[in-house]
Amino acid sequence: MFYPITRLRRLRLNQNIRDLIKETEITLNDLIYPMFIIPGKSKSEEIESMPGIFRHSIDNALKEISEIVELGIKAILLFGIPEKKDNIATGAYSKKGIIQNAVKSIKKEFKDLIVITDLCLCEYTDHGHCGVIHDGYVDNDETLELLSLTALSHAEAGADIIAPSDMMDGRVAKIREVLDDNEFLNIIIMSYSAKYASAFYGPFRDAAKSAPSFGDRKSYQMNPPNIREAIREIEQDIEEGADIIMVKPALCYLDVISAVREEFNHPLAAYSVSGEYSMVKAASKMGWIDEQKIVLEMLTSIKRAGADIIITYFAKQIAKSMSK
Repeated sequence: MFYPITRLRRLRLNQNIRDLIKETEITLNDLIYPMFIIPGKSKSEEIESMPGIFRHSIDNALKEISEIVELGIKAILLFGIPEKKDNIATGAYSKKGIIQNAVKSIKKEFKDLIVITDLCLCEYTDHGHCGVIHDGYVDNDETLELLSLTALSHAEAGADIIAPSDMMDGRVAKIREVLDDNEFLNIIIMSYSAKYASAFYGPFRDAAKSAPSFGDRKSYQMNPPNIREAIREIEQDIEEGADIIMVKPALCYLDVISAVREEFNHPLAAYSVSGEYSMVKAASKMGWIDEQKIVLEMLTSIKRAGADIIITYFAKQIAKSMSK
């Protein structure tokens, strides 16, 4: 039946009715908060292109983690920035590396917090690419060896979830094999399965000091126009043992998130990336938008598209608003 028998506006009459039939809702259980860890003590550096986000030394990171745990956030994603870099990313898999030390310290103090470690070499290489370079090209198979060493070192340090973000072919299978061979059967792999070569990563590369010194990452990260390729990438990661799959970025790839949700039943994460964060912050600073409403609308769209998990720099801000 149609109007006047059916009046859809009845269900929008007031806030309580709208809340009663709400189809999609953001909760703290959905959110992962990314953090950047640097060497030293008592150091916190605000990232100019990401207002409100900091690079912390481990001791200062523990202070912020205490705050987010108090707010009810249950998971963090760690990125490390080493003191020294080289062409084979030695700092990534050193047992005394920045992330390895951070994980040990965090798990000692916050045993129930889910600690996720980003697994990539770009922050640790002096050339800024995500693997071993030969003749200007990232060598896939040689990179797998270093990724598996890094994954093992993260597991030994106490990470709960390891998140490979490099987009090398076969990395999930190699990491799963090494973890299982070393009796880390219960370590979860959250794979950046469909990670696009996006222009939205600029502020992150500033934050992590990981911009490529030459060329770009288009030979290993996905081509933004492609969606069928994303399905193939994710299918392969699932077959290789990924426990959680991911689409990155989120906002301009809601169609990809939706298509992946239709195709697969695996837990699905989406990464609302630095460029998405910084655009909102810049527009808010100019007074052009209502920041809090925009953030909630953005994150709701990501969940509505099909994501179960949202990695976002707004996690702490959302948690604070929920606690009021």
